[in-house]
Amino acid sequence: MSRIWLPPEEYASSVPKSTGFACVFFTDKDHRPVQLRATYSRAHPWQFPGGTMDHGERPWQTAQRECREETGIDVEGPPRLLASVFGLPGGDWPFSTTGCVFDGGRLTDEQIRSIVLDPDEHDALRALPVEEWEPLMPPQDFARLEAVMTARLTGTAAYFDSWGWGDS
Repeated sequence: MSRIWLPPEEYASSVPKSTGFACVFFTDKDHRPVQLRATYSRAHPWQFPGGTMDHGERPWQTAQRECREETGIDVEGPPRLLASVFGLPGGDWPFSTTGCVFDGGRLTDEQIRSIVLDPDEHDALRALPVEEWEPLMPPQDFARLEAVMTARLTGTAAYFDSWGWGDS
């Protein structure tokens, strides 16, 4: 029995669509996660520097570009993947979401003080012990933070597949 191949356009219309993102995870010199508060998302208020991939961009390029745009920090390579993140469509978002979280290392106090936030995207920056983030974040965001921090500490990348678009 021979296989029948669909034309590329027909095949593309038959498979799920996904958006991609990439971000950078930093801690301060005391190993406290550094996050930015988003002005545009009540559902996900505290975030790592990062964002949606542009056409033709690879995840590491996205992470570097978005980090530079959102913090002024140029992240050097080679890339070190801490986590792969996946979420199904939900809420008002019709696509699944796939992302990469890369390790940006530990920032000095001077580097943290030098961060300049884009007020259209972020209005605050904090470095807090992991447990102090919990009341500030929805449970799924805190679980992702814990998974990324564990990956950083153990050297084993995390697979996090409970990301979502809920209002909580």
